[in-house]
Amino acid sequence: MGKLDKDEINKKVDAAQKNERKEIRKEQKAAMKKSKESFWSDFKKFVTKGNVLDLAVAMVVATSFNAIVSGLVKNIITPFVTYFTSGVSITDWKYVLKPEVLDEAGKVLKAEISVNYGLWLQSILDFLIIAFSVFVFVRVFNNMRKVMNWKEERRLAAEAEKKKADEKAAADALKAKQAEIEAREAEFYANVKEQSELLKDIRELLKK
Repeated sequence: MGKLDKDEINKKVDAAQKNERKEIRKEQKAAMKKSKESFWSDFKKFVTKGNVLDLAVAMVVATSFNAIVSGLVKNIITPFVTYFTSGVSITDWKYVLKPEVLDEAGKVLKAEISVNYGLWLQSILDFLIIAFSVFVFVRVFNNMRKVMNWKEERRLAAEAEKKKADEKAAADALKAKQAEIEAREAEFYANVKEQSELLKDIRELLKK
């Protein structure tokens, strides 16, 4: 094998290796692209799932509901409590364990140590209002669902009765049709038998 043949073979081998590397890079790019598309498609499916959307709506409604309850306690209930407690807000109710210490200039040297049970009572009040509101909502929703289910059950029962009546009517019609066919067949065979006997009598007369 000459030198030219070896160079030509080496060139072919190099070209084949380059083509193979190109194919490998192309397959890697395609795999990466497919992986990205799969990631975004999975993310889209996750975001557009009904449970995720329902959870997002529930979170928004819960946040708004919390604001409504806080506003009810702060702007409606608390003023009444303050009015009946000689102008002292429920959030200011506390038991002082150690009063604050001031210097001659009025600067606080030691902070007050107190049990702020008013804030705790307001939290309990918020909880009771939220629990009561949720209870009323769930009760109304369950009653509505019972009514809707009762109507649906009545509709399904009426449809089942109608279907049963239709099936019975169809079966009765089929039986009547079969009875009519059997009656016609019996009449036909009776006529055939009568005609056969008549022909038999005619043959016997002719023989005589």
